[in-house]
Amino acid sequence: MFRTEENIFVVIITGEFIIGMLGNGYIGLVNWLDWIKKKKISSTDLILTNLAISRICLIAVMVLYGIIIVLYSDVYATSKLIVIIFTFWTFFNYLSIWFSTCLNVFYFLKIASLSHPLFLWLKWRIDRVVRWILLGCFAISLLVSLMTALELSHDYRFYKSAQHKRNVTKMFHVSRTPYFNPVILSDLLTVVPFVVSLISFLLLVRSLWRHTEQMKLHATGCRDPSKEAHVRAIKIVTSFLFFLFLYYVLSLVVNFSYLMTEQKLVVMFSEIVLILYPLGHSLILIIINNKLRQASVRMLMCTKIACKI
Repeated sequence: MFRTEENIFVVIITGEFIIGMLGNGYIGLVNWLDWIKKKKISSTDLILTNLAISRICLIAVMVLYGIIIVLYSDVYATSKLIVIIFTFWTFFNYLSIWFSTCLNVFYFLKIASLSHPLFLWLKWRIDRVVRWILLGCFAISLLVSLMTALELSHDYRFYKSAQHKRNVTKMFHVSRTPYFNPVILSDLLTVVPFVVSLISFLLLVRSLWRHTEQMKLHATGCRDPSKEAHVRAIKIVTSFLFFLFLYYVLSLVVNFSYLMTEQKLVVMFSEIVLILYPLGHSLILIIINNKLRQASVRMLMCTKIACKI
């Protein structure tokens, strides 16, 4: 029988799984239906659709990992399952982060108003190369995940050969050490998209400030669509940076949890918060994106009418 804290963990992580699947599935479904209706898809919707798919897979892997490491730690520590799960986690984690970074950069290029030649060249080219950029993100994620898998497989074989010298409980605690290098390295490599998103955020803020100053000189009292677009983009990038920073910190906590006395409780708490990254950012995208928000309002209205009938 599971303990009370383990039962609570399962309930919370199951709820996060359902909300994450519904939220990201909704993003993919709305864009897919719009694609079928219009016979074409915009660059923004293409990025959002791929991002939603990657996050559906990421949430599934994270929930599977959380349940196994908390409820079946002995099986996890003594099987090759650790290699498989970390490989898929690394792949979908990188894919999600790079797709989010592409979305942040795309918003910056489309909304910001700068006169630098490089910015103007990228702004003109971005729609033509967005599919190749997404393929590049896929290739980078696949390469990093394969490198992680090779390193983990090597460490697993080494520790498997020495397993007869330890009992299962000790093996669980000691076996965290060999996975430190590849896992921490994969986390550190994600600093690159984080920095790119941070630069996009700072340039968006700068563009908004310049636009606001110009509007003060030519104030008309009318609605300012450009300012509203800047604010929406800044909110999206800010939420991504916040959730990703939280994700970084909690990932390090999980990897160092074998040094802590209350290891299982730390892992449970960290896993619950970790899932907030692919879950929370997607919900914010639905709230801020006009098309997704309007589609959700129409869906709610149809649901209310159906319930009345």
